[in-house]
Amino acid sequence: MLMKMLSSALRALPALALMTGISTGAAHAQATEGYWQKVQQTGVLRCGAAVAPPYIMRDPASGEYSGFFADLCREFADALKVKPEFVDTTWDNIVAGLQAGKWDMSLALNRTPARAMAVNFSIPAMEYQISLAYNKDNSKIPANPASIADIDKPDVTLAVMSGTAQDKAISAAVKKAQILRLPGNDETRLAVTSKRADILVDASDTNQLFTQSNPSWAVAYDPTPALANQGVAFGLPRDLSFSDVEVVNIFLEEKVATGEVDALIHKAVDEVLKAGN
Repeated sequence: MLMKMLSSALRALPALALMTGISTGAAHAQATEGYWQKVQQTGVLRCGAAVAPPYIMRDPASGEYSGFFADLCREFADALKVKPEFVDTTWDNIVAGLQAGKWDMSLALNRTPARAMAVNFSIPAMEYQISLAYNKDNSKIPANPASIADIDKPDVTLAVMSGTAQDKAISAAVKKAQILRLPGNDETRLAVTSKRADILVDASDTNQLFTQSNPSWAVAYDPTPALANQGVAFGLPRDLSFSDVEVVNIFLEEKVATGEVDALIHKAVDEVLKAGN
């Protein structure tokens, strides 16, 4: 009797193993379904966008987005065969919104250790440095400043976009100067042109546009030592798999290697300069 029961149990094992294998395989397939495949199912790639020319620009009349990271969002959406959708945000909220799932990627996000603890990053599309733009006739600013110490004085006010990498960098660097945190690029530029602030703290390429638009009085310098030297990349959801991050990395590798990113940057810069004339 015992042998008969054992024989029946042994005959059932292959069927049980097959059922378990099917169940495990199905669960594994479900668990490893790619993030971008899910985006393809929805048909929309949501890109969180905070304005910072020439990276991201937004026409206030039409609501249309431009800038080279906006173009990269469109091209990645095209690679996925979905439609791009821009979600307006601020630099204070661009990380929190990504964490909350309000969009699929954040545009033009500086790679920092603190942010890397909260979100994933693609490889950089470009490198980023911070410069200081000011009125060359401003008596508070010494001739030919070189370091942060040269302008770190109680009567000097620095204008910076709140929540940006440059905000965090300058906040850590200065001890005496006043910091005026404003919501956007237009407000920080206006603060300097109206003399509400003495210095504009921004990305070096953005400040180059500012000085080119105001050649009679605006100048800029890169502090030594550098305030920041970071990559600018796509911010991605924290729980994205390695293979999903690689999808974005491979996309960007080709765009950088073929010179397309450089071409998009030049296009965006030309757009900013044309709008300023």
